[in-house]
Amino acid sequence: MTEVPAPTTAQSTLAEFVERFRSQPRMYRAPGRVNIIGEHTDYNDGFVLPTTIALYTWLAIAPRPDRNLHVYSCKFDGVEVIDLDQIEKGGNGQWCEYVKGVAFILESEGFTLNGADIVIDGEIPLGSGLSSSASLETVLALALLDCADLEIDRSRLAQFCQRAEADFVGVHCGIMDQYVIACCTNGHAMMLDCRSLDYQLIAVTDEALLMIVDSGVHHQLPDGEYNSRRGECEEAVSTLVNEIPKLESLRDLSLTQLEDRRDLLGDRLYRRCRHVLTENHRVSDAHAALLSNDVDRLGQLINASHASLRDDYEVSCSEVDVLVEIANSCPGVYGTRMLGAGFGGCALSLVAPAYLDPIVDKISSEYGKFLGRQPWIHVAAPSGAVQAVPLTELVDHQPEIPI
Repeated sequence: MTEVPAPTTAQSTLAEFVERFRSQPRMYRAPGRVNIIGEHTDYNDGFVLPTTIALYTWLAIAPRPDRNLHVYSCKFDGVEVIDLDQIEKGGNGQWCEYVKGVAFILESEGFTLNGADIVIDGEIPLGSGLSSSASLETVLALALLDCADLEIDRSRLAQFCQRAEADFVGVHCGIMDQYVIACCTNGHAMMLDCRSLDYQLIAVTDEALLMIVDSGVHHQLPDGEYNSRRGECEEAVSTLVNEIPKLESLRDLSLTQLEDRRDLLGDRLYRRCRHVLTENHRVSDAHAALLSNDVDRLGQLINASHASLRDDYEVSCSEVDVLVEIANSCPGVYGTRMLGAGFGGCALSLVAPAYLDPIVDKISSEYGKFLGRQPWIHVAAPSGAVQAVPLTELVDHQPEIPI
């Protein structure tokens, strides 16, 4: 008997929409994000070096004749009805707040949206540091605008999505996640200046793989310390601005200026600033390492980034630190660090392709014993930006609409 392959997330999202709403939708996808280096620098007007990966948020959408969004989340098995004329904050950080936030920001910027039926599902592990929230925001924004026959520059789309998360949901994030998901090119990393939004695309090296391992600790940004870290950076700027009048953000501060004012800041704020400043330098050095295919140097910078995030910024956790130590003990691992905002989530290892199988075996065994179960391990395949996907690319024939 021939085994029937399980449907992909895209196919199951499409089938759920057809079953639930009795019509054929348009399909969209947005990738996840892995940041090679440059953590907690984006909201300080600094530099980052992310790329997108082939784990997606999938969205099916069809217009409605009214001004309501009927949204079903497969992952949460939840339904939300949103009146576009009366969007109110829930203040709970749940998935529907991201949907409402994107719609609210687009409407407030003069984009008159249509009502729509929507089904959402995803392949990005939640709370993993792979930017499931920005993936959801960007795919929803593009789909809502297309559904209303409206066009937008990708840079503006990213900025509106960032505002949805920061101003509506309440996670005071920077621009990195939304920008790379909206604008990246397949097979490339993005060296992004988070102040000017100028960027350079660099081909991702084929001499090393980006391996992601889930620590098993899932963070909740609205309930965590992410906003407090941003507040500490702003406090440092406020403390220093009287002595350095042109200081607008930590981007403008030099290491020499920081060292000269260590006593003024106190230990905690000094260490927060030191991480941001040294991380910006590491991003620049990592950019150069990528251009020259120097994977040894890139691995060293990744290790230094984790040490700084752990010790100066204090956003790692014991589980992630154990995972990093185990990964770095494997032959063929150039470097490992925590991913994302911190307080859990995944670790990123830069690994030699020839050593991948024994690396996976050792991490599965040793960290699996520590965790009490097998960790999720994924080798990131580079992806492109958020996009519409023709139905013909998903199925051999369109599913029949139930009567």
